[in-house]
Amino acid sequence: MAMQPTGDRLYTPQFLLLCLSHVLFAGSFNMIIPELPAYLASLGGEDYKGLIIALFTLTAGLSRPFSGKLTDTVGRVPVMIFGALVCVCCSLLYPLLTSVAGFLLLRLFHGFSTGFKPTASSAYVADIAPVYRRGEAMGILGVSMNIGASLFPPVGSWLAGAFSLNGMFFASSGLALVSILILLGLKETLEARQRFSARALQVSRGDVIEPKALAPSVVIALSYVSFGTLLTIVPDQCAHLGMANKGLFFTSFTAFSVLSRLVAGRASDRYGRVPVLKVALLLSAVSLAMMGNADTPATLLAASGALGFSTGIVGPAAFAWVIDRSPGANRGRALATAYIALEIGIGMGALFSAWAYDNNAANFPVAFYLTALMSLLGFAYVQLARLAG
Repeated sequence: MAMQPTGDRLYTPQFLLLCLSHVLFAGSFNMIIPELPAYLASLGGEDYKGLIIALFTLTAGLSRPFSGKLTDTVGRVPVMIFGALVCVCCSLLYPLLTSVAGFLLLRLFHGFSTGFKPTASSAYVADIAPVYRRGEAMGILGVSMNIGASLFPPVGSWLAGAFSLNGMFFASSGLALVSILILLGLKETLEARQRFSARALQVSRGDVIEPKALAPSVVIALSYVSFGTLLTIVPDQCAHLGMANKGLFFTSFTAFSVLSRLVAGRASDRYGRVPVLKVALLLSAVSLAMMGNADTPATLLAASGALGFSTGIVGPAAFAWVIDRSPGANRGRALATAYIALEIGIGMGALFSAWAYDNNAANFPVAFYLTALMSLLGFAYVQLARLAG
């Protein structure tokens, strides 16, 4: 059983160090994303842009049952360290694997990073956060992820332009390494730990899905289709509209996501998870329609900010809902279920948007309208779930 939080303090040294580690971890794999479509095209893989994100999320999703089980048995900290270590290794290998096949294989392996670290990090936060501040705690953890995703993509683009792509990859590896050094100073929160063995990697059907986490997981999957769309086709949309630094789009998106997360977690603690989710999903659909109609860099940045704001509301509310519904002994499995749904959503968005876009700028509206439809389906699901009691 996980260690129970004492008192009402949230912003403890443990929590703040974990958040700092999360900033650097997110910065590591996000700083290279804006440059990857052009990099893959330079290798002759222009037709495979949809796989840049899809392969990453595929491995992340497939690894969730393992990371969930290991988080509940071996411990939160070792699983977090493994996830960050994958980022260290993969970023060092990008300059060496310069074929299309090698690049795609590496993207597949790189997905283990987000398959492991966020699952264990969320369980760690749930262990140390006061029960009535869970929404706020998940919101701040999300803020940490978004700060990394906001600050470092422009840095990655700058490094690639001022120095080289290899310099960008090496900087990415360095950020992940510092993230690990911070994790080494954290106290483990899982009390009944087991030694790692091959048996710990044996996953049964019951280890894959936590039934009590399914309802919020459906909402997570439908809402995160938008993120897969952004990661896949927005770099090309930025280039089409003449935005020189593609990372600025992600800065706008994540800056507004951070802003909303600062208040959204508390709002879901006070008003309930479902009402907050309904508002966010409607705002997401409107924002995606705006992105489909963007015809200047300024309108694209405004739409991305609106979408970032809505996404920042969905995350804390949905993941707090997962924790609310799940027993503490299966917390890692419940969060793994939610993250599997997240990866499914991102992967679907990546594949469907690449198919709808088809490397033709005239198809941007169609891709975003289809994505907006997924957010509306999420709203309908939440409404029906509420009516069903």
